[in-house]
Amino acid sequence: MDITIYHNPRCGTSRKTLELIRAAGIEPTIIDYLDKPPSHALLKAMAGAAGLPVRALLRSKEAAYAALGLDNPALDDDALIDAMLAQPTLIERPLVVSSKGVRLCRPSEKVLEIL
Repeated sequence: MDITIYHNPRCGTSRKTLELIRAAGIEPTIIDYLDKPPSHALLKAMAGAAGLPVRALLRSKEAAYAALGLDNPALDDDALIDAMLAQPTLIERPLVVSSKGVRLCRPSEKVLEIL
């Protein structure tokens, strides 16, 4: 099974999700999204495939969230994605993609739904 994890090795939830994938006997493709963020189209597609609004992929606890006024409900999906790509720390993690779907794995155990 092909699995891709958009991973931040400094994040405990992301590390635990990676451990759960490996415990299932799968070695995933690991993308450090801070260095190599997904494209605009891919980020939008992953949100849709996960059944989440784009806004759910924003890390609201990041200082840039408030500084950029990203809590403004008038901002559309494209503006939110542009902000996430300009500052990848704003992307919530980890996002995991498999042939069974896409999950924002918070909590980490959500990855089990697509393994």
